[in-house]
Amino acid sequence: MDLSMRWLADYVDCGCDTKTFCDGMTLSGSKVECFEQEGDYLKNVVVGKILSVKDHPDSDHMVICQVDVGDGEPIQIVTGASNVSEGDFVPVAKHKSSVLHEGKVVKITKGKLRGEVSDGMLCSIGELGLTTHDFPYAIDDGIFILGDDCDRTVGKDIREAVGFDDTKVEFEITSNRPDCLSVLGLAREASATFNVPVNIKEPSFEGVDGDINEIMSVKIHNPELCPRYMCGYVKNVKIEPSPHWLRERLRACGVRPINNFVDITNFVMLEYGQPMHAFDLRYVEGAQINIRNAVKGERITTLDGIERELSEEMLVIADSKKPVAVAGVMGGEYSGIMDDTTAVVFEAASFNGASVRTTAKKLGMRTDASARFEKELNPENAYPALIRAFELVELLGCGEVIRSFIDCDMSQKKDTGVEFNPEWINNFLGTDIDAKQMAGYLESLSFEIKDGKVYAPYYRIDIECKADVAEEVARLYGYNNIPKTIIKGQANAQLTDKQKFDRLITSSMLGMGVNEITTFSFISPKYFDKIRLPKDSKLRRAVKIMNPLGEDTSVMRTTILPSICEVMARNYSYRNDSCYVFELGNEYIPQDGEELPTEPERLGIGFYDTKNKVDFYTVKGIIEQLLDRGGAEQVEFSRPSEDSAFGETDAFHPGRCASAFVNGREIALFGELHPETLENYGINCRTYAAKVNVPELMELCVTQKTYKPLPKYPAIMRDLSLICDEELAAAVIEKTIRKASGKILESITLFDIYRGEQIAQGKKSISYSLTFRSHEATLTDEQADKTMAKILSALGEQGAELRM
Repeated sequence: MDLSMRWLADYVDCGCDTKTFCDGMTLSGSKVECFEQEGDYLKNVVVGKILSVKDHPDSDHMVICQVDVGDGEPIQIVTGASNVSEGDFVPVAKHKSSVLHEGKVVKITKGKLRGEVSDGMLCSIGELGLTTHDFPYAIDDGIFILGDDCDRTVGKDIREAVGFDDTKVEFEITSNRPDCLSVLGLAREASATFNVPVNIKEPSFEGVDGDINEIMSVKIHNPELCPRYMCGYVKNVKIEPSPHWLRERLRACGVRPINNFVDITNFVMLEYGQPMHAFDLRYVEGAQINIRNAVKGERITTLDGIERELSEEMLVIADSKKPVAVAGVMGGEYSGIMDDTTAVVFEAASFNGASVRTTAKKLGMRTDASARFEKELNPENAYPALIRAFELVELLGCGEVIRSFIDCDMSQKKDTGVEFNPEWINNFLGTDIDAKQMAGYLESLSFEIKDGKVYAPYYRIDIECKADVAEEVARLYGYNNIPKTIIKGQANAQLTDKQKFDRLITSSMLGMGVNEITTFSFISPKYFDKIRLPKDSKLRRAVKIMNPLGEDTSVMRTTILPSICEVMARNYSYRNDSCYVFELGNEYIPQDGEELPTEPERLGIGFYDTKNKVDFYTVKGIIEQLLDRGGAEQVEFSRPSEDSAFGETDAFHPGRCASAFVNGREIALFGELHPETLENYGINCRTYAAKVNVPELMELCVTQKTYKPLPKYPAIMRDLSLICDEELAAAVIEKTIRKASGKILESITLFDIYRGEQIAQGKKSISYSLTFRSHEATLTDEQADKTMAKILSALGEQGAELRM
């Protein structure tokens, strides 16, 4: 919000310089970004009066002017402009002055033009940094001849003479304070900040007789998106430039003057913070205004000349046939004010802020009006804004206002107030402010206190609870005056079980020399092909991003494996000899009938090493260590089955991958990546990866450590060598031995696998070391022999026999 200090002075006298004003407003909650003076680049440019004009003796287009600049003696200036004559008052850039030329500040000094002395330069409107919108009677390609609306005192600084010496203060207004997007709102804030009175008069108008309902009609079809719509009628309209004082204020606030009626709507928007629109009644077919949702496929050409397609959720202002404006954003091309307009309809309405923002964003057009409406203006603001517009019409004498107006008000006015509890406020702020002092602060902001409650004025939509009231007290009391206090109470923050488990995983992986990474959750659909996902895999059904940065980030990942592979591929392409990485991240799995996907946490692991020997057992060892650190019990490993819980098995080498089971549930998939997968990623060495289902693992792990006493009784050691089919897995043999042994089996260790001449083809020799121990008494050889017999019997059923 750009604020004209001259305009502010119409309502409040702060009694301080601009810097003090900016500091005070910032400390009271209205943050000032910067301030600047209009035309501060103009130096030594004054009002001059042309005393005489004669032709240049050595030029057919230049003239020599004698100009009075208030220095006693006139000065001579040579100019090529053809619109100057004796008696004209003009801007004169004297010797050692500066003006604006093509957007840059240039220095002006005396010199000679075709042999004649020129002690300066006569200035055009552009060289002052102004336009014909500021002074409609000026011309672009000639000298600026000062009109009656300027101070034509000879020698006067040109900035003061033309009203180009205002100070503009730029505010950064937060979204909860739309009332401060107005001159009146900032005037109220300045009044409370500097404890000075504010002079804001209620607008009024006289009007002429007439019934607007006989001229036009209004109907709100969607009161949720438009709770209030007001309009008035002005006849016998005269379209002409606005007076100088009005153009001056608009320019200082960054708005270009156009004509009196358009300027009135902009003036009211800046003054009251209420956007308005003026319609030419000729282009409102049927003299009907319908506030409705657009019809699918409906189109409108807006005031900027661009045709836009509307959608059903957008609110429009329509006549009996077509939209004439996009509600709260911009009017239509043929709804604007023309030079021959004779009847004008003023609109002041309230629109749903979220709807306006959504519409403006979809149409790609954010205006001053939409910026205000999207912050949810109070419907009560429409009335004073409309009356102020009528008042300005009569003040400017540019039309006759019909006394009656239309007010379709469907808003629900509920003001239950907020509890006023000085003791609570002091406790909340850590202050000791007197209750009367608090009341004074609130009353300076036009708050009303009665029956133990605080009632905010209608334009303060941000006051909803006691903390909001406390904030008002704090900012006027002065944040710098609030004493420092030590936080009372004791923090009892603790990590959740999930956080503890995640930290356990992270520390375990880091302890094994694997580096943590973080990757984007959105990937390219092409990644699914790179890890060889089957065409019918459910993992190919991904959540699509509505506004992706590009195809490479267009879907949410359903598997963490491609993210790990991408990092390894990038490191390999950078010629890094090794890469050991892991990531704790989420996958996003769409659910039928649900709007949002589930987001299970997964651990992804990947590594390669071109110098050190790593193989399948390296990645298996990492998984074993991880499961052991986590407290997993009854861990088993086997080849992935066709009905594996993991859909990424095709990414791995079919003979060098395995699944890890905890208590019978498949928890992890790991192994060497398939050669085709490595080719897709451009990796030319053996590479290993793993994926672990973290929530499932956490559920099955025992986090409470249980310690056992040292054994009291000796152990019996037995070795067992077996011959079995090549296909019989060592894990199956181990499971069979444990089941047959019962409680006395303390440990089992595989120490040899042999294939050779002494073993038949298709067979293998596999040897285990078994340790038996009882915690109740010393085991006898007889007990150990019986247990070995049970083991051999159970193994025989699996096709394994004792090697002789």
